[in-house]
Amino acid sequence: MPSALLGKNGPASTNSRGVIEWGPASSDEGDRTVGLSERQRLVLERLAELAIPADDFPSAAEAGAVGFIERVVTEDRPDWLVRVERALEVAGDEPDLDVVMADLDGAWLVRMIAQGFYAGDGQVRPPAWTMVGWQADMAGAWEPVQTDLRVTPRSELADRYDCIVVGSGAGGGAAAQVLAESGRSVLVVETGRYPTTESLSRDHLRNPRSVAGLPALTDPDPFGRPRVAVIDGVPRQVLPPDGGWGNNAFTVGGGTRVYGAQAWRFVPRDFAMASTYGVPSGSALSDWPITYDDLAPYYTLAEQRFGVSGGGVDPWHEPRELPMPPMPRTGPATRLAAAAERLGWGTLDVPLLINSVEYLGRSGCVRCGQCVGFACPVEAKSGTHNTALPAALATGRCTLVTETTAERLVTDATGRVTGVALVAEDWRRTVQCDEVVIAAGASETPRLLLNSAHDREPDGLGNNQDQVGRHLQAHVYAGAVGLFDDELADLIGPGVSIATCDFRHGNDGIVGGGMLANEFVPTPAATYDYLTGAGLIPRAGAAGKQAMRRDARRMLRVVGPIQEVTSAESRVQVDPRVRDRFGNPVVTISGSIHPEDVRAQAFMSAKAREWLEEAGAVRTAVGGVGTTRQASSGQHQAGTCRMGDDPARSVTDPYGRVWGHDNVRIADASVHVTNGGVNPVLTVLANSLRIAQHLAG
Repeated sequence: MPSALLGKNGPASTNSRGVIEWGPASSDEGDRTVGLSERQRLVLERLAELAIPADDFPSAAEAGAVGFIERVVTEDRPDWLVRVERALEVAGDEPDLDVVMADLDGAWLVRMIAQGFYAGDGQVRPPAWTMVGWQADMAGAWEPVQTDLRVTPRSELADRYDCIVVGSGAGGGAAAQVLAESGRSVLVVETGRYPTTESLSRDHLRNPRSVAGLPALTDPDPFGRPRVAVIDGVPRQVLPPDGGWGNNAFTVGGGTRVYGAQAWRFVPRDFAMASTYGVPSGSALSDWPITYDDLAPYYTLAEQRFGVSGGGVDPWHEPRELPMPPMPRTGPATRLAAAAERLGWGTLDVPLLINSVEYLGRSGCVRCGQCVGFACPVEAKSGTHNTALPAALATGRCTLVTETTAERLVTDATGRVTGVALVAEDWRRTVQCDEVVIAAGASETPRLLLNSAHDREPDGLGNNQDQVGRHLQAHVYAGAVGLFDDELADLIGPGVSIATCDFRHGNDGIVGGGMLANEFVPTPAATYDYLTGAGLIPRAGAAGKQAMRRDARRMLRVVGPIQEVTSAESRVQVDPRVRDRFGNPVVTISGSIHPEDVRAQAFMSAKAREWLEEAGAVRTAVGGVGTTRQASSGQHQAGTCRMGDDPARSVTDPYGRVWGHDNVRIADASVHVTNGGVNPVLTVLANSLRIAQHLAG
């Protein structure tokens, strides 16, 4: 990364000690708004005309490609300006599309042009949406609503609280409700803001599930929080929108504000992977210190408290009745159900933390096509921002502060944690407390512990056995893309509707397995990426545009996470040479995918392709894992503070207490020993309820 990278939060520079520090925002606005020259704009316009030419619908240039790219390099990613300029030099005054596409930077710029065209970049009704027959709301107009939450100004914080909860996502929000209702005074500390529903319901590229590389609207500080990602053995400084950073939503409600809300239970074998399969060479596969039966009542409580819809039987655990019926199956789901029956596979309706009917005062789903990555426009999607946090605040004993970061835990002379040091723009303060619950996510939770080193624990709080940050895992995804002769995409949200769980376990020669389901309704920009990434349509030119127009509604994806085999070498550490804008060491993510994960991904991808072909797909493609020399991270990250019975091989006890610190608990996916072959959020909610109830006594 350049030593003078400019961003919204000011320049990064290297001091005399070789430490990269991120300074305050520049006072020279002109320094941050340098765009393209007139010549470069002209070349970009000509390239956009070639990349997506005019026909019955406007070209990319006519649809505003130049303005989009200028916005990207002046507002979103000033660090990309040099790369855009280089791509335009390759293009020259009279661009040749074949020459541009043969160049790495040139092909990257063409993809950005296409992303902007198909996303519309803020247009109310972009021509590309009409061209591919896509609209956000197939069921009729809706007016965005938002749950009212009282956010307390930092100046009004008390000096002491009974408990400080770090993070307001699934783990933190669920714990805050239990603790506030138990009679404790609770401070919930959230790094992010509380953006409006409207702002999180429109942008197809600036959201945490887009891979366009633009800062998400749920990221409060996209330039002041670098990380170091070790990829193929090379350390690289990356920013939150970049691959390798391991981003999730940083906002009130955390990932639950914008997630897809699949609400799967882990099954009994998921808690006993080592006993079931043995320990593969090079792995650190282990059993949980608790069983499915220990968590089952809390799964039920979470399903009722937060609201889960769905139906059907997962063959790997006992049947249970959910609070709400499933939403009606979509057209693609009906096609897949018939195919699965011919294959002899069982299916079920995907359990969702989404109201199929009105539930606990919140609306039922309006079936819009913007679910995963977006805030629900009618609050039918259950997140801690519209369930647990309102309930906690209603007690009068909970305080929520936003845009504030916990930088370290404060200890006394005996090593006991007595408070949390907080930091924000031009503000620092230590707030005292009796108890701390950390739920900042599997990257930031270990970072907080490691940055809380003191005389008795010089390598980090709770880290005398070098366990904090190890066993990082998330989910490698398996799946396939299929093209059909007929248009089958009905764009009825949330899209994901049917799944098979037959292959979660019991697969010969495979450790674990996973779930497969049809995909959420993809945005046009995502559809472009899926089809071009799979090699099913051209990436640019008239043929590419015509193929998008023809095939966008003929595409169907079947995907799902696999159960990963953990490794002690996949880990989160901190790098004292690289610091955030507050001067704190940043996260370093290193490690690799285990060979068993690659085998499981290939096995499940083949099953996805088989399902699509049986459903009538005439062309299919499967993806690989990319480089295996990179740790698995992202929205489902877990495992970096695993729970256990032995302090030498774990970070917490079975109730989330950090070994050696009876008043510090961890209540997020960091404590997961393994992460299941399904989305983990229901397990995070259930385990947080269990940990918080144990703390509450």
